[in-house]
Amino acid sequence: MSITSQLRLFVDVVQQGSFAKAASLNSMDNSSLSKQIKKLEESLGVQLLNRSTRSFSLTSAGEDILAETYQLIDTLDNIQNIADSYQSEPKGMIRIVSAVFLGQQYIQPVITRFMRKYPNVQIVLHLDDKRTDIIADHYDVAIRMGKLNDSNLIAKKIANTNFAVIASNSFVEEHGRPLTPEALVKLPAVIYNNGNVCLDTFKMSHEPNSKELRSYKMQGNYKVSDVRTLMGAVRDGIGYSVIDLFNLEKPIDELGLLPLLTDHTLSTLDTGIYAIYPHRKQTLLVSEFINEVKEYIGEPAIWESFVPDYQLMYK
Repeated sequence: MSITSQLRLFVDVVQQGSFAKAASLNSMDNSSLSKQIKKLEESLGVQLLNRSTRSFSLTSAGEDILAETYQLIDTLDNIQNIADSYQSEPKGMIRIVSAVFLGQQYIQPVITRFMRKYPNVQIVLHLDDKRTDIIADHYDVAIRMGKLNDSNLIAKKIANTNFAVIASNSFVEEHGRPLTPEALVKLPAVIYNNGNVCLDTFKMSHEPNSKELRSYKMQGNYKVSDVRTLMGAVRDGIGYSVIDLFNLEKPIDELGLLPLLTDHTLSTLDTGIYAIYPHRKQTLLVSEFINEVKEYIGEPAIWESFVPDYQLMYK
């Protein structure tokens, strides 16, 4: 293994915080990775890490060499990106991470089209609703929903977020149709909850056709970490929910659902759906994939058509 590859492993060990995680990230066993770090130290003639049974720390030499290694890796990656930009057709491997339902419903069809178009491209797709460190975990692009807050990453907007309050026909038959946000939040809700993300509040106008928004907290006995399961619970009439329309897999009437309080303004909380990547000079492979995602989702996004006249709602 080249010293450059060994230095990349050294960076992974530090970023991942453990030899085991770094080994898993690189599809190698723990002992093999440890041997490579040891060979790197022997080659350099200095100790990089102070190891104990359960942890490690950087030596002074390790800290200095780590800083230089970051610069080296950035330079090598930029050289590869420049070379890739001159290729006439995307090639190589792209590692993608996406939220689970969004990946299943909207990214997988893009990957199918992309691999048929470019059969020599290799793709690794990881689905996870929890936010990952795309630099430390070696992802080339992440498809994310929410606000942009990481200045080390570059973002390209894929689509607007479009929220709606939805419930099943059976739920409305049982509880009646709420006419105000105050009446709505007294009813049982199905709430998305995953790790440190709990979507149990929303902002809506108190009066119809008003821009003055208030924050409302949902009450519900059922919290769930999976979008598909959440939507199933709403269809079963367990509660209403506030969702982004990409959570719909087909037209709302086919799902036995209907939107509520559509004459009230509903905040998107300044969120969006973005393709995030770590390098300003993105490769041809990454840029082509992002373009394919944008083309497939469309503008307006295809899920807006799942709610008839949505463009007139929640304004």
